[in-house]
Amino acid sequence: MPLARYFFIVGSALLALLFVLDAALPSLPVVDRTDAAASLPIIRINSERRWPERVVIDTSLPTIATAQTATAQASIPGPEVADVSAKARVREAFAQLQPVNAAKFEPPPQQKRKTARRRLGPPMIVAQQPRLGFFANNIW
Repeated sequence: MPLARYFFIVGSALLALLFVLDAALPSLPVVDRTDAAASLPIIRINSERRWPERVVIDTSLPTIATAQTATAQASIPGPEVADVSAKARVREAFAQLQPVNAAKFEPPPQQKRKTARRRLGPPMIVAQQPRLGFFANNIW
C-alpha cells in the first residue's frame, strides 16, 4: 500500500497549496455579462454569389386535358373486355401461338477448353533467418 499512501500525501499537499494560493492571491474582478454582450461588434456577412430567382407555380388555375389524352381515353374498350373470363383469355392466347421448329433452337456444340500447362523452374533455395525472443519454437 505504499503507492496509495503516496497519492494520499501528495494529493493532500496539492489541495492545501491550492487553498493557500487562493487566499493569498487577489481575485479577478467579476465582469457583468450584459456589458460584454453590448460591446461586441455587429458582424454582417455578405456574399457575392447570387442565387437564382424563386420559381412560383400557380396552382389556382384548373388543369387542361390535352387532345391526346382525350383520344386515348376514348379508344379504351369498355365493358366488353371485363366480361371475358381469365381462362378464356389464356386459351385465346395459346390458340394464337404458331408452332415452333425445335431443330432451329439447338445450341451449338461446345468446344473443349484448352488450358496452358504450368512450367515450373528450378527450385529456389532461401536462407532462413533465425527466430528471436518469444517467437522461437525451441523455448517450450
